[in-house]
Amino acid sequence: MKIVVGISGASGVGLGVRFLQLIPKDIEVFAIVSKSAKKNLKLETNLSLPKRPNIKYYKDKNLDANISSGSFMVDKYIVLPCSMNTLAKCANGISNTLISRVFSVSLKEKRDIILSPRELPYNTIQLKNMAYLSSIGVVIAPPVLGYYSGAKSLEEMEDFLIGKYFDLLKIEHNLYKRWEGA
Repeated sequence: MKIVVGISGASGVGLGVRFLQLIPKDIEVFAIVSKSAKKNLKLETNLSLPKRPNIKYYKDKNLDANISSGSFMVDKYIVLPCSMNTLAKCANGISNTLISRVFSVSLKEKRDIILSPRELPYNTIQLKNMAYLSSIGVVIAPPVLGYYSGAKSLEEMEDFLIGKYFDLLKIEHNLYKRWEGA
């Protein structure tokens, strides 16, 4: 499997980094990290981007990157976290960054797309953008905890969320205990 991972400048960039840390090594990953995401990474965490042979990094301003073309074959695209600026660009067809360009290409090529908007609360414009994107087949999956998971630490909560994203991407994992009923 080949996937593109966009990490935009929303708060919560550590979740995107953790996603990259946990993704199986047999999946080829093309990661785009925006300038704002790099800034937030320094402000919010002490994490650094993982250096692994299955991950190739791109600058968000590199619009002529191979992944910006529909002829470059990837299976899926996730933006985690997705800033409201990136969400608005996606909803309105603005492709002035590599993250938004890959979104546009993935949409036209009918690839699976997941956006993880990170904001609280949402305003009406943001909700309209999410509703529109959902109506055209984009999966809107904000990082919402499942309290049944029994997570006791931030890392366990992040593992639960990443497990849910892996479920959406059809990536096998054992990051959380599945609901078994009452």
